[in-house]
Amino acid sequence: MFQALHRGGAHRVLSASTAALVVIGLLTWWLWPSEAPPTGTITISTGPQSGVYHDYGQRLRTAIAKDMPGLKVELLTSDGSQQNVSRVATGEADLSIAAADAVESYQAPGRGRLRGLARLYDDYVQVVVPHSSDIEKISDLKGKRVGVGGEESGVRLIATRVLRAAGLNPTTDIIPQKDSIGTAPDRLRKGEIDAFFWSGGLPTGGLVDLARVYDYRFIPISGDLVTDLHAQGQTSRHYRSSVMPGDAYWTVQQGAPVQTLTVANLLITRSDLDPRLTEWLTRVVIKSRDNIGSHVHAAQLMDLRTAIYTDPLPLHKGARRYYRSVKP
Repeated sequence: MFQALHRGGAHRVLSASTAALVVIGLLTWWLWPSEAPPTGTITISTGPQSGVYHDYGQRLRTAIAKDMPGLKVELLTSDGSQQNVSRVATGEADLSIAAADAVESYQAPGRGRLRGLARLYDDYVQVVVPHSSDIEKISDLKGKRVGVGGEESGVRLIATRVLRAAGLNPTTDIIPQKDSIGTAPDRLRKGEIDAFFWSGGLPTGGLVDLARVYDYRFIPISGDLVTDLHAQGQTSRHYRSSVMPGDAYWTVQQGAPVQTLTVANLLITRSDLDPRLTEWLTRVVIKSRDNIGSHVHAAQLMDLRTAIYTDPLPLHKGARRYYRSVKP
């Protein structure tokens, strides 16, 4: 009887071990496919230094190198979303991050070739002024020197629309400056500008650094302004009224939330990029979320369930293939 029990127990242990090996094998195939990884060279257009796009791009390059060591990744800094979309559409870059409103606004040659790989995270619009400033609302920016971002930035697109929603002409009612996150914090600290717009993930390194040496605060963007934004046309549908959490920049906000708006960020490419390569790239993006997110906090918010929603772009067929392979 003891032998029978022993044999039965051994059989159960063997069955459990076999099942575990099957699970491990499937997981290994999902994360590290048996086929040889793609090789070659791709270019990723990121964003201004000190911004989240640039930080994310650098860390994504590192993640790609681990899974595709034969794939060389070149990074290009940029003004931001608008330039990123243009670069991908025209073939100057193969991959980039861009806000959904900038993607939909792009109507130049190559528009039909744009495709999505993933919806990543939301950008929060952050309007920064000195703590001692008398500016309390967007309309108070009239006559002020305001950093609105580079001409091809997503910040410029959003700032222009927010100012118009507040009843201000963005070229004549303010003194527009091309400053973005790379230059605006230092210029605000020196008194060379009175305010600046920024649209980025939370927290943005440039604002974290500024908080260590300078007292500033955020100007709210009310829900009524967002309603007026939506009246500006189809592209503005991507803006959502939101609240910046009170702990995004603790030393600045001291736990107080700030009313603002958000817009989704997309990882974009072109339809002519090799489907096998885009499948691998999409896998790396999803697999590296937690590792990248430990440094770029906004990246933690990416979710496999929502990553497929790359409106206004259709998914690249390689990305679609990946999502179907991991569908529950």
